[in-house]
Amino acid sequence: MTDKNRGDTLMQSNSSKVLANFFWRFAERCGAQGVTFIVSIVLARLLDPSVYGTVALVTIFTTILQVFVDSGMGNALIQKKDADDLDFSSVFYFNMVVCTVLYLLIFLAAPLIAYFYEMPELTPVIRVLSLIILISGVKNVQQAYVSRHMLFKCFFFSTLGGTIGAAVVGIVMAYNGFGVWALVAQMLFNAAVDTTILWITVKWRPKKMFSLSRLKGLFSYGWKLLISALIDTIYTDLRQLVIGKIYSKEELAHYNQGDKFPKLIVTNINSSIDSVLFPTMSKAQDDVSLVKSMTRRSIKTSTYIMMPLMVGLAVCAGPIVSLVLTDKWLPCVPFLRIFCFSYAFYPIHTANLNAIKAMGRSDLFLKLEIAKKTVGIIALLSTMWISPLAMAYSMLVTSVLNQIINSLPNRKLMNYSYFEQLRDMLPQICLSLFMGAVVFSIQYIGLSAAVTLLLQVPVGFAVYILGSKLFHIDSFEYIISTVKGLFRKHKKKEV
Repeated sequence: MTDKNRGDTLMQSNSSKVLANFFWRFAERCGAQGVTFIVSIVLARLLDPSVYGTVALVTIFTTILQVFVDSGMGNALIQKKDADDLDFSSVFYFNMVVCTVLYLLIFLAAPLIAYFYEMPELTPVIRVLSLIILISGVKNVQQAYVSRHMLFKCFFFSTLGGTIGAAVVGIVMAYNGFGVWALVAQMLFNAAVDTTILWITVKWRPKKMFSLSRLKGLFSYGWKLLISALIDTIYTDLRQLVIGKIYSKEELAHYNQGDKFPKLIVTNINSSIDSVLFPTMSKAQDDVSLVKSMTRRSIKTSTYIMMPLMVGLAVCAGPIVSLVLTDKWLPCVPFLRIFCFSYAFYPIHTANLNAIKAMGRSDLFLKLEIAKKTVGIIALLSTMWISPLAMAYSMLVTSVLNQIINSLPNRKLMNYSYFEQLRDMLPQICLSLFMGAVVFSIQYIGLSAAVTLLLQVPVGFAVYILGSKLFHIDSFEYIISTVKGLFRKHKKKEV
């Protein structure tokens, strides 16, 4: 039996639990992001791009600080084979101390940040919005517990509750003229309610115990992932920091809004796969052939889903922005298309990096991050004085280079080279590009934006599914057989 077939057999034997958790995580992401998407449309119509630019600047700093909470120790708890209450409690108390220190630092630094950007109104916004860091500290270990024990149903209720409540708060405040504070209140309310519901639904509580030696053991694995995540976050946000300083708030808003649409889709799919794949791979970390088969299946299946969505969104970008956000946001269309093609290859990043993390090689993870960001900084410095659009194009180039870099260690770790990975993705890529060409040609009929979009979506779906059947795309057949298997198991349980 080949590694591929063995992996598929083993994965399908455990598919009920894995897929159930994936669907709960995916439903949670879709529900939350769907509500957020609708709210962002309403707020984009009520608020000026300059308001979004202000919040985008503040969010950059809170996102960077939040990395200290969300990365490293949480992943260490998931990856450790025998993590117990002493490990979880030690990390919880450590996180609370770190979050308190980080909040005090950003509170004191707020006037300096406002002075740097010559925007004194940033000071109170930074101080209030940074409270999210403290909230995240309370939630982080609960999230790790949910991921480790595959209890993703809990995420569904906590995230959806916070998102729906925050939607109401944000829209009401924006309608009543609160401007930037509408967005701040929305984000804070979401985080607070999300955390509260998670604590109610997850039974784990910190015990009155702490072990410095356990913390050191977890830290020896986690600090490399923490530094990696920190480098990645700073690098990702660096473009927005540069645009906010060199260019206008409006240009920053267009860049940010162009990123938001494709990220909405990618976050739903990629985070769902990432959340389930990492703990699943960690349990099989000693079986290299099984980890390889999981990585391969993940790349093929997630590319099959992600690629057509990104290509479809790119070719339909104009009508979507015009209809959904109004014409004042049309300058974000070029950014949106660039980000679509950048995000299209995220599955290959996720699968390769999860395999490396699951096998305990956080040292390689950090080295890869340094190599990728060195390339990215060179690209950024080469384009930052040209235009925001040139900076976005540089990100597209580095995205292609990064997928090659991420795959390099796995050639030795599990005998899965980049060219083999590319060969696994090629059918999905070719079919998606063909579908995109067909969908793009519809705009030349000369119909209105609304009618054009109504035609493009079903035609694109039909072309992709028919092409999958005609050319016997492996991922399509795998998804169909897996879903049929789940239905058969469900019917047997009913009988």
